[in-house]
Amino acid sequence: MNVYATENIRNVVLLGHSGCGKTALIESMAFTTGIIKRVRTVAEGGTVSDYDKEEIKRKFSIQSSVIPLEVDGIKVNLLDTPGLFDFSGEVYEALSVADAAVIVINGKSGVEVGTRKSFDFCAKKGIPVIVYISCVEDEHVDASAIIEELRESYGNKIVPFHMPMKEGNEFKGFINAVKMLECRLQPNGSYHEVEVEEGVNDELDDFRQQLMEGVAETSEELMEKFFAEEPFTEEEIKTAIIGSVAKRELMPVICGALNTDYGANILLNDMVKYFSCPGMVTEQFTGVKVKTNEAVSASYDVTQPVSAYVFKTIADPFVGRFSLVKVTDGILKADSSLYNGNKDSEERIGKLYVLRGKEQLEVNALYAGDIGAIAKLSVTKTGDTLSPKSNPIIFDQAEMPVPYTFMRYVAKTKGDEDKISSALRKLMDEDLTLKEVNDKANRQMLLYGLGDQHLEIVKSKLAERYKVEVDLVKPKVAFKETIRGNVEVRGKYKKQSGGHGQYGDVLMQFEPSGDLETPYVFDEKIFGGAVPKNYFPAVEKGIAESCLKGPLAGYPVVGVKATLIDGSYHPVDSSEMAFKMAAITAFKNGIMDAKPVLLEPIVNLKVDVLDANTGDVMGDLNKRRGRILGMNPLPGGRQQLEADIPLASLVGYSTDLRSMTGGSGEFAYEFSRYEQMPADAQEKVLKEAEAEKENEK
Repeated sequence: MNVYATENIRNVVLLGHSGCGKTALIESMAFTTGIIKRVRTVAEGGTVSDYDKEEIKRKFSIQSSVIPLEVDGIKVNLLDTPGLFDFSGEVYEALSVADAAVIVINGKSGVEVGTRKSFDFCAKKGIPVIVYISCVEDEHVDASAIIEELRESYGNKIVPFHMPMKEGNEFKGFINAVKMLECRLQPNGSYHEVEVEEGVNDELDDFRQQLMEGVAETSEELMEKFFAEEPFTEEEIKTAIIGSVAKRELMPVICGALNTDYGANILLNDMVKYFSCPGMVTEQFTGVKVKTNEAVSASYDVTQPVSAYVFKTIADPFVGRFSLVKVTDGILKADSSLYNGNKDSEERIGKLYVLRGKEQLEVNALYAGDIGAIAKLSVTKTGDTLSPKSNPIIFDQAEMPVPYTFMRYVAKTKGDEDKISSALRKLMDEDLTLKEVNDKANRQMLLYGLGDQHLEIVKSKLAERYKVEVDLVKPKVAFKETIRGNVEVRGKYKKQSGGHGQYGDVLMQFEPSGDLETPYVFDEKIFGGAVPKNYFPAVEKGIAESCLKGPLAGYPVVGVKATLIDGSYHPVDSSEMAFKMAAITAFKNGIMDAKPVLLEPIVNLKVDVLDANTGDVMGDLNKRRGRILGMNPLPGGRQQLEADIPLASLVGYSTDLRSMTGGSGEFAYEFSRYEQMPADAQEKVLKEAEAEKENEK
C-alpha cells in the first residue's frame, strides 16, 4: 500500500446502534473503491471488517477494525465499531484515534438509543460528525421525519445535503441540496443529473434554505449577505461548510440506498471534502516528557521526533500479535528502534503493516496521523507510548468503560486452570474491559466484563482459540459473619498419651467490638496468674484462626471482641499449642450462643436513566432490597438515581437494566460498607451454603 502524507489522511470512526448498517456501509465503500470484488452481507459472513470467527458465527460486530481505503489520492482509515453496548470498550478505543465520525442511522429503525449515545460520544470528544441515513429507498422510510427528530434534539446543526427523491412511495433518486441537482435513477443503475433552479422544486428549495441558513451562521459577513438576499458563491459555500463541520457547528445529513453504491460514493467524497486531516480539529493526545515531567501534546508534525500511541492489541493465535498504533508525530519507519516509557524498555520495530480487516499490507513508513500496526513487540501493551529514548514521552491513556458485571468461572477439566489463566491474560491484552479477579476469601475466580453477552463471548473465545473450556456460574458473594450478643464460654484442651500430655484451659468472653473492619480485638483480664502471660499470644492465635471461617456458613468473622478472663494450666503438660486449641474450642462452643448473623456487602449505586424509565427502575431497585437515597436531574431529560443496595442483588443487573430502559440506562457502583442481612435473606444464603457443602461431600 502507498505511504500517505499527513494532509492526505482522514481517520473516520463509524458509530451507531446495533444493526444500523455500519458493516454493510463499509462493505459497500470497499466495493466502490475496488478493495473487494463482491459485496457480502453480515448474514452470510466474510465481510471485510467482520472477520473474526465469533463475528461470523454470531452475525454481529464484536471488535473494532480498521479498513483503509484510497479515494482520489486520500487515504481514509475507516474504523468499524460494534453497536452492542457490551462491546463499548471497542468504541472507546476507536474514538481515541478518530478525527471525525459518521453516525449511521437505519432508515427503517430511525433514531435509536445507540444513535443518541453516538452523538454523546462525539460531543464529548469534540469531533466533527456526518450523519448517514440508510435504506431510504424503502417505501416505509421517511428521511424527513428522521431529520426533524434529530433537529429537535441537536438543533439547526443538522442540515440535509442529500435527500431521497420519491414519487408516491417509489424511490426515484436523490436531491443534492449543495449543488442544486436532481439525481434520477436510471434502469442501468446509473444516475442522470439535472440542474434545478430555485422555485421549481419545493422540497429542494426547503433543503437548500436549511443549508444556506447553516452557511450564514458561520460568519457575520455571510449572515449579512444572507439577510440581504445575496447569493453565496460556490467557494463561499464550500469554505463555510468545511469550517462549520470542523467546529461542529454543522452536521451534514447524507442519505443512501442499500442496494446501490450511490450513497457510499457520496459519503466517501464528502468525508474527503469536509473532514480535516489529523491535528486540525482536536487535541487528541496529551502527556508528559519523562525526563522533565513537562507537559506535551501531539502536534502531528512530521519534522518532530517520532512518537506513536498504541490504541489496540490483537493477540490472535492464528493472525499473530499486532500492536495497532496512531503515529502522533514524525515518521515511523520499519527496521528502527523506539523506547516504551511506560515499561522502561526499548522495542525493536521490524516490519510495519497497514491492517485491512484480517489482511496485512506491508509498508515501509507511516506518517504522523496515520494508523498502522507493528508485529511482535515484546512488552508493549494497549495504552503505551513509543518515542525516542533520547527524549521519551508518555501520553495519557485513553478513557475506557469500567466493567461491573461479574461471574464466577470454573474449569470444566481439572488441571486446566493454568492454561485458562494464560489464555485470559492474552484476551485481557486485547480487551481492557475484561478483568480477572482472584477472590481468595471465597476461593473463587471471578471474570468481570461489560455485560453477560460480553462474558459469554469470552467463554466462547477460550474454547475456540485456546481449546480450554469454562463454566460461568453465579458468583459467591463475599459475605461475612459477626455476633450481636455476649457470651462466656470455657474451652479446654486435654490430651494424655504416654508420659507427656497436653493441657490448656481458658474462660473466654465474646462480645461485639463495634468495628466491622477488623476481624477481632483481643484483651485479657487475668488475675493471680491463672493463665501465664507467655500463653496469651497462643490464645490470641487460636482466636485469629477461628475468625477465618465462621460457624454459620464458613465466611470470615469480623467485629468480635475476645477477652481472656480466666483459665488454668498444668506446670508440665501445658503448651502454646494446647492453649491455642483451647481458644479454638471456646470459640466453636460459644460463638453460636452469641447471636451470630451474616453481614452482606452494600454498594453505593448510581443509575442514569431517561425520565420516562425512572419509575420502572426505582420499582426494580426496591425489589432488589435497594434503598433510594435521592434523584439528581441530568441534561437531556435524564435522571441519576442514587441507592444503597446489596452487591448480591446486582448479579445480572446489566441485562435487566438494558431490558427496562431499551439500552439507554447506565450504572456504576462502589463498595460502601457491610451491614446485617434481613432474616429471610440470611436463611436463603444459609440453605444455599448447606446445599453446596452437601454437594462437595
